[in-house]
Amino acid sequence: MLNEQDIKQLSDKGISKDAFLLQIDHFKKGFPPLTLDRPATTGDGIRTFDEKSAHQMAGFYMMHHSKYDVMKLVPASGAATRMFKDVFVWRDLLIAGVDTHGLLDSKPDAANFFNHIKDFAFWDDLCLAMDKEDLDAGHLLDEKNFLPLLDYLLFDHGLDYASLPKALIAFHKYGSTTRTSMEEHLAEGAAYARGGDARVHIHFTLSPEHINLFQAKLQKVQKKFEQLLEVKFIITHSVQKPSTDTIAVGLDNLPFREKDGKLLFRPGGHGALIENLNDLDADIIFIKNIDNVVPDHLRGETILYKKTIGGLLLKLREEINQWLHTLERGVLAADEYQRAKNFAVSALNVDPAVFPEDSREGSAVLRQKLDRPLRVCGMVRNEGEPGGGPFWVKDPSDGTHSLQIVEMSQIDMKNPDQEACVNNATHFNPVDLVCSVKNHKGEKYDLTKYIDKNTGFVSQKSKDGRDLKALELPGLWNGAMARWNTIFVEVPLITFNPVKTINDLLRKEHQ
Repeated sequence: MLNEQDIKQLSDKGISKDAFLLQIDHFKKGFPPLTLDRPATTGDGIRTFDEKSAHQMAGFYMMHHSKYDVMKLVPASGAATRMFKDVFVWRDLLIAGVDTHGLLDSKPDAANFFNHIKDFAFWDDLCLAMDKEDLDAGHLLDEKNFLPLLDYLLFDHGLDYASLPKALIAFHKYGSTTRTSMEEHLAEGAAYARGGDARVHIHFTLSPEHINLFQAKLQKVQKKFEQLLEVKFIITHSVQKPSTDTIAVGLDNLPFREKDGKLLFRPGGHGALIENLNDLDADIIFIKNIDNVVPDHLRGETILYKKTIGGLLLKLREEINQWLHTLERGVLAADEYQRAKNFAVSALNVDPAVFPEDSREGSAVLRQKLDRPLRVCGMVRNEGEPGGGPFWVKDPSDGTHSLQIVEMSQIDMKNPDQEACVNNATHFNPVDLVCSVKNHKGEKYDLTKYIDKNTGFVSQKSKDGRDLKALELPGLWNGAMARWNTIFVEVPLITFNPVKTINDLLRKEHQ
């Protein structure tokens, strides 16, 4: 199956032959679906805070977080092309000579876009770009001559938004100025990731082709935000490691080869970022997607609940560390064992079935369950958004249950019981989490040891007109964190405002 050129290609990417063969095996056998026991709901896997207790927990975070190295991680790889998927469809219709009035009549999304184009934060920049070519954007809009507007929005003679990363798209207006999503993450991060020395550490994961553009923009705005917010930003970045790429195969499950005979590798999805997270030197790491930001005037509850989940993490971390120090001194007495077991079950959601009655044997199990990375994840009420959510999942090896964030691709929806479980779900995963990644001795966990490698999924793609199958690694907050201690907390819906399509920026939360 592999020739000398293949072996060298694997070696250059840092992929072992065993890892390659395992990926081929995944294509052949697929991934077993997860077995959902029940959805996580309030009082059964999801904690809730009233306003008073949320503020108290946030206050605890603000009192104690400066003792730790805090960082914010923002996954920001990939271009904004998907945001403009519909725009390209409309452009193709215009090129084909479709009547503009008919376009607006038959395409409500197009009508919304063009009727409100002046409400986008990028409108003034678009006008300036077109004015350089003596084109009046407003006049073209009045004439319903939309094609030049779209070309200047999408391509490199104008704003080039189709190839920019989401981090550099103008999201919000502030009077005569605008902010990109990257700038909004700076402003947000300063509110809860600021250390005692006024330093704010934020790490972005980027695609290699976007690094220079990102750094150029950052150089223009960083000092302005430091002066405005009275902080010092320490901004770092990384790219997805080549060793996390996955092989592509044909429909026959044999390696897909390029025209020159080389193996085709593809990025392994956001699950590959567990390697980037593993490399970060921090105690506490907040994670939030690049497109989930709001303007300053709507940020209050977002900041409150960031501090709330951070405070809960610190409280739990402190108690975990106390128990681990106690366990290092020897076997727990019967009463101590009972208290520690109750904490693991009630506070950390560990299945009580894993604990034996005998405190000697149970102390070893306790240590194994407590001595793991910890995450507290915000969950919002499900308002019909597509995507994953919080569930109790059955472990096929021993029948115990654990809390997991599950994607729909991991569920056998042909199974009536599983479908019913999904239909009864009440909450949705907004990717709003805070992680503790060091043990009670201050040593960094090797996060790659806590991945469920039996998760992931296979999708069908094409290249050069040929069908292929692609493999995605266990997702960052799914299989890649499957063996962590996991806490779910209900957070307000206002904390979840993603921009998946360009028209999402017309929602009131982004105006």
